[in-house]
Amino acid sequence: MIAEFASVSFPALGTTAFLCLADVASLPAAREELERELAEIDASCSRFRSDSELVRLNAAAGTGPVPVGDRLLEALEVALEAAASTDGLVDPTIGRTLRLAGYDRRFAVVRLRDGSSFHHGFAAVPGARAVRTDHVRRTIALERGVELDLGATAKALAADRSARMAAGVCAAGVLVSLGGDIAVAGEPPSGGWAVRLADDHSASLDGPGPTVAIERGGLATSGTTVRRWLAGERELHHVIDPRTGRPAETPWRTVTVAGNSCVEANVASTAALVLGEEAPAWLTARGLPARLVRESGEVELAGSWPEGAA
Repeated sequence: MIAEFASVSFPALGTTAFLCLADVASLPAAREELERELAEIDASCSRFRSDSELVRLNAAAGTGPVPVGDRLLEALEVALEAAASTDGLVDPTIGRTLRLAGYDRRFAVVRLRDGSSFHHGFAAVPGARAVRTDHVRRTIALERGVELDLGATAKALAADRSARMAAGVCAAGVLVSLGGDIAVAGEPPSGGWAVRLADDHSASLDGPGPTVAIERGGLATSGTTVRRWLAGERELHHVIDPRTGRPAETPWRTVTVAGNSCVEANVASTAALVLGEEAPAWLTARGLPARLVRESGEVELAGSWPEGAA
């Protein structure tokens, strides 16, 4: 028997949310779970909403512990775990340098800005030591001058959470994609979920690019080709090297990683861009299948990434 799939896509979190499941009747309930999760993550973790918890927390840096909601506390703890597991290659305290560089509002606005009118700057990245969380009291304290950005983990966390929750109301498996950050949950279709890889998550479904199948966990692609903007006479991108406080100098155009979760995959793909030439060995040592594409278009594989999906 061939499974009948249902899917829906809509704008969310400054990107596109895509939901697919092998249970047509459950699509409305699964979409409701996804929309609820996205609304919660946006209200708690957005750097571009004046009323978000994250914006209020950043504004209170240096004033002591701030009570926060469960979603922001969870998202920050996940981000701090990412910093620890990558030795600081992926760090949530890059917010100030991102803002000074010009990524100070949703990217659709940044992209259209006259770059000649904006004079960029950079700042040192304080690191995770400048953040203190108290899980019992549900508080977060930031040192003065610290600004958080949870872009490397919050969207992936939302994908993981919403996939699990949507699967809970379905009789079959679920795939959730948030701007190319993919999480799957429940029983996968025969042969797994087929995912086509592209530099830009908004590329057409029938465009060129290899296809890989995943049955569990997550898949994430990080790159420097799409989120680029002009600041003065320089073209910048959003992947920050915390060691320098500046956009990473990397030979990779995109890095795609498969992991046990979308968070794990996205953290690793971001760290790989920052690591540069060391990335393939770093990924292989951690048992993470990955596909890395150089600026020239040359493809390198790491871990157990299948040759047929190169």
